[in-house]
Amino acid sequence: MSRFWKIALVVVAVIVVGAVGFRLLHKPAADGGQAGEQSGQRKGQGQDKDKDTPVPVTVEPVVKQDVPVYLTALGTVQALNTVTINPQVSGQMLSINFKEGQEVKKGDLLAQIDPRTFQAAYDQAVAKQEQDEAQLSTAQSTLKRNDALVAKGYVAQLDMDTFRNNVANLTATVAADKAAVRSAKVNLDYTRIVSPIDGVAGIRNVDPGNVVTTTTAVVTLTQIHPIYVTFNLPEQNLEMVRKAAAGGDPLSVLALDRADAHTIADDGVLNVVDNQIDTTTGTFKLRSIFQNAKGDLWPGQFVNVRLKVRTVTGGLVIPSQAVQRGPDGDYVYLVQQDDTVKMNPVKVAGEVGDSHVMIGSGLALNDRVVTEGQFRLKPGSKVKALKPGEVPAAPTPAEMDKAKKNAQKQGGRRGG
Repeated sequence: MSRFWKIALVVVAVIVVGAVGFRLLHKPAADGGQAGEQSGQRKGQGQDKDKDTPVPVTVEPVVKQDVPVYLTALGTVQALNTVTINPQVSGQMLSINFKEGQEVKKGDLLAQIDPRTFQAAYDQAVAKQEQDEAQLSTAQSTLKRNDALVAKGYVAQLDMDTFRNNVANLTATVAADKAAVRSAKVNLDYTRIVSPIDGVAGIRNVDPGNVVTTTTAVVTLTQIHPIYVTFNLPEQNLEMVRKAAAGGDPLSVLALDRADAHTIADDGVLNVVDNQIDTTTGTFKLRSIFQNAKGDLWPGQFVNVRLKVRTVTGGLVIPSQAVQRGPDGDYVYLVQQDDTVKMNPVKVAGEVGDSHVMIGSGLALNDRVVTEGQFRLKPGSKVKALKPGEVPAAPTPAEMDKAKKNAQKQGGRRGG
């Protein structure tokens, strides 16, 4: 074969190999493009399907009811009476007759001081009184006998004056003796230290056997049935409180724990409003009183206080979880006639118990609002209403991120 034909065959072979290689290299890309197009179509169809699927949410209507209006504050529990028990005579402490933390009644024996010295002083005072009373009796008899003889001239008038003065002196002595007896009896009684109030005994400061004086604090008693709760309110609430208090019936007061999780006592009434405003804080002090029958309130305890000042007739009420916080304030998802939702701004006028709020504006009676499942919603979402208690499934992290982005996007549009 000539050289020319060899070169021609090589060129043709190269062209054929190149054509085959080009086809093989570009076929997967084409197939991939077709597959991507099909995947995109399926994804688009899935999105359209998700968009048309109603979101399950809990829906409740706006209701009308009488709503109590409360003023809230931080309160401090104070004992009705606090008494520090000090001995009123000095001596050795023989016994302690109470247990720390025990509830005691007025008149209960708390402690006993050695009474022997005071008993002896009392006996001595009684004996002195009896001695002087005997002398007074003798003097009175002498005066009576001589009084009949003075008219007959058997007794001089000077002697009669002496007899009368002796009776007067002994009468005064007996009176002083009686006072000394009473004083000795008081000191003797003071050796028995008794409770002056109904209350709870604190930690004792003295052990039996110690010598105590009138400056020794034995124990502190606090009266907790009933008990006070004091709190402060801003001065702008003064007129409202005074007007409400002038209505006649005592204003009711609730005491809740610091987390507002539960009510500690609900039988409180407003006891007094202080007669001046604190110019430093711009607040005025109030004091309420609770019966505290179960002892749930304790002196020194901090509680959240709710003072009822009035009742709104026919207030619009919704569950508190329906209210969401957005960049422009509070809003709810309002369910429209076509079962789609929109973000509806509202103003909250106050709390109603632990689970509801009163709406000041933004809603009407019987409007339907979403109370659970808001994390899956955006304006225009179609919803499937569930009964209260049928809680939608918890959101996935992806759904939470999507809900946040939707809220931020909607907030940005409303702000613009």
